[in-house]
Amino acid sequence: MERTKVTDKFQVTIPKEVREKIGLKAGEIMIVEIGGNDEIKLKRFRNIKEPLKILIGEKVSGRHIPVEELEEKMES
Repeated sequence: MERTKVTDKFQVTIPKEVREKIGLKAGEIMIVEIGGNDEIKLKRFRNIKEPLKILIGEKVSGRHIPVEELEEKMES
């Protein structure tokens, strides 16, 4: 377990060994959460370059859906 100190401005340095192990780069965004027993958890916020590829996939569907059909389904 690595140790670090909180500065007067409440900043914390992530130890080099930890940064190298997870490949953390300067400028990345972190999520700060409160855990039990006075724990503070840091999680890397993953920025996905092309989120639509994850949501709908990379393969294009051959099925054509008319706009009218989509509108009907949205209304029902």
